[in-house]
Amino acid sequence: MDAIEEAMAAPPAEATQERAPEQSQHAVEHGYTANKDAYLRRLKRIEGQVRGIARMVDEDKYCIDILTQVSAVTKALHAVSLGLVEEHIGHCVVGAAAEPDPEARAEAIDAKVKEATEAIGRLLR
Repeated sequence: MDAIEEAMAAPPAEATQERAPEQSQHAVEHGYTANKDAYLRRLKRIEGQVRGIARMVDEDKYCIDILTQVSAVTKALHAVSLGLVEEHIGHCVVGAAAEPDPEARAEAIDAKVKEATEAIGRLLR
């Protein structure tokens, strides 16, 4: 296995970190919950596109055609990512702002905004 295959097989560092208990529970309602089926449909479509790219490589298709498809998948993933960021801000950050205790509210807002900022930073790398 070469370095590229190893990098692709390894989960990203963020995925291997332990989640806080509230984030790991399935009963927690997330901002995207109302649109979960739409996100899953989009991700299944992207999954099919990625399989198509692998098939193109296997069939020795023209490199520019493959790059065009990679670009389309990248754009589709960015659209999903932006939707999830919007859902996080609209649900989680706004929810933190509804905290009745002023000190707890300020801490919750800061934490949720920091989460969003870090997620956006990872998207831009």
